[in-house]
Amino acid sequence: MPESLSIGVDAGGTFTDVVAQPAGGGALRVCKVPTTRDPSEALRRGLRAVCRGGEGVGRLTYGTTVVTNAVLEGRAARVGLVTTRGFRDVLEIGRQQRDHLYRLDVPGRAPPAVPRALRFEVTERVDHRGRVLVPLDEAEVAGLARALREAGVEAVAVSFLHAYANPAHERRAGALLRPAVPHVCLSSDVDPELREYERTHTTCVTAQLMPLVDRFLDGLAAGLAAHGVHGALRLMQSSGGMAAPGQVRRVPLAMLLSGPAGGVAAARAVASHAGVADAVALDMGGTSTDVCLIRSGQVETVSERRILGQPVRLRSLAVESIGSGGGSIARIERGGLRVGPHSAGADPGPACYGRGGDLPTVTDAYVALGYLDPQGALGGLRLDPDRARLAIEPLAASLGLSVHDTAAGILEIANAAMHRAIRVVSVQRGVDPRRLTLIAYGGAGPMHAGRLAQIAGIRRVLVPPYSGVLSAYGCLVADLRYDAVRTLRVELSSGSDAWEAPFRQMEEELLDRLAGDGLPAGRAVLRRAMEMRYAGQNYELEVPVEPGQSAGEIRQRFCEHHRRHYAYATDEPVEVVNLRVAAVVPSEAPGIAAMPVTGEARRPRGDRRAFFYGAGWLTVPVYARGGLGGGEEIRGPAIIEDEWSTVIVHPGQALRCDRAGLLWIEAAP
Repeated sequence: MPESLSIGVDAGGTFTDVVAQPAGGGALRVCKVPTTRDPSEALRRGLRAVCRGGEGVGRLTYGTTVVTNAVLEGRAARVGLVTTRGFRDVLEIGRQQRDHLYRLDVPGRAPPAVPRALRFEVTERVDHRGRVLVPLDEAEVAGLARALREAGVEAVAVSFLHAYANPAHERRAGALLRPAVPHVCLSSDVDPELREYERTHTTCVTAQLMPLVDRFLDGLAAGLAAHGVHGALRLMQSSGGMAAPGQVRRVPLAMLLSGPAGGVAAARAVASHAGVADAVALDMGGTSTDVCLIRSGQVETVSERRILGQPVRLRSLAVESIGSGGGSIARIERGGLRVGPHSAGADPGPACYGRGGDLPTVTDAYVALGYLDPQGALGGLRLDPDRARLAIEPLAASLGLSVHDTAAGILEIANAAMHRAIRVVSVQRGVDPRRLTLIAYGGAGPMHAGRLAQIAGIRRVLVPPYSGVLSAYGCLVADLRYDAVRTLRVELSSGSDAWEAPFRQMEEELLDRLAGDGLPAGRAVLRRAMEMRYAGQNYELEVPVEPGQSAGEIRQRFCEHHRRHYAYATDEPVEVVNLRVAAVVPSEAPGIAAMPVTGEARRPRGDRRAFFYGAGWLTVPVYARGGLGGGEEIRGPAIIEDEWSTVIVHPGQALRCDRAGLLWIEAAP
């Protein structure tokens, strides 16, 4: 079978989106199917819809929330921890900090990743320079192997003190434990950085995910093989780059933000194509909303995140995620109306789907307010307005409001949550949101974008082509990316280049890993960065550096970054803490695809009664997106529909469609 298609897949909590790009370009093929309990079943349905007879698959990139959901829902493997004698309780000691200093109603910390009964100590000791102070007691490790097997653990995390400086003891312990435990995770492989608590917790969470991700990838590979696809699979990572399955099996935590990463990659490509330097990407799906800042054409990445209040170390896009999606359930709680984070999912889904769900959701509010066409929305799914209204009625009765006022309130509460997320990625980073362009996508993003822009004071909204499946499209345009980090604590002094040899070693290791996974290492672009701080500071700033730069040049760049972040710089000594290298293989995918013009009349294809906040019920013209060419301007209120998404233009706004098929919404002149 000839290889002719590149396929991107975004498996969300409600729908699985599949986008296929024929070789050499051409019109995209798009499919959206309900997400199934077995992810491979939804994938097979999608492949049958987009592949035609005689066509093969050259590459399939898959983004998923399976790891995110497993961590949030506690569906992880039974894991043991082996650590240095005296450090058994580092997971419980953690960091003595409170995120909400004056709130006594905030629950305490989540339980440690590994219960105390499954945490074991062995005799060994290495100092912070990597010198062996106490040799590893191999007999103790062999005894622990038996104890772990009897405890029925599926995986074991090994995290020794200062293993980032010398991993020899961890590697030997891992070799002794592997015959007894199916999965062994070493901190020196996952997170070779200083700070014992963060490194140990990250290693434990990674170990918890290893069995689940192995089973997930095996099932995915079997599903692809049943469709005749072999060896073409790539996975989206939290960093926004793709990786081979072998890399993900080694570090499954890298898929923690796999789902949102595809959308951000596509949003960045859209911004570049449209000439937009500064934007905020808004991806609203069925279960959650993901918000990310694009500044000067680049997406910020971070090296640490907090999950359930606990830190995990991984290279990831700086995405802010909230539990607000089309399936988010509305309820009365503490005397008021609340929306999310719980979702009706795909089964049974919102009440208007008619699949047995009876709880009111954001999607039911869309239907009750007239935003969605009950006869043709969501790819032909017939929606039931009566069920939507019946689901909202108990809330309305409790609040003493009409059904439509309650539905409008549901949307306003969802908008308020998204507004807070936008402020987190903009205002809290010193960026004025009024100067940004809001790039809206996902199944529900374009419905909220116009109103959200009014609330946030954002002047322009951009809705790209294929907005309803943009995260899947992002899987087509994302780069391959592998990352490495290493602690190197040295003073940044004149004449020193102590970092050059470690940098070169890390680069060689990444290129070998790419080649070992069958990826084009010869096309990789290597990017270096240093994490540095003034002597005595607690935390570091990441600063990009170039090969051959002098210590003085690096110091100057660090001072510029420090001044940008903290508004000052000093002449104090600077300390290098960590080295980072990214090996990036640029995507060869074609540029952003324009939606085909269907030939429908550019005049409205009908009208519909819809309710707008502050304006009440209005008769609104409805346009087919495929009928819009370049240059038209439509004044709000108006509704623009395609098969998988709906764009709402509010009163006082105007929509313009350019020649590339991009929709721009701004305040009407």
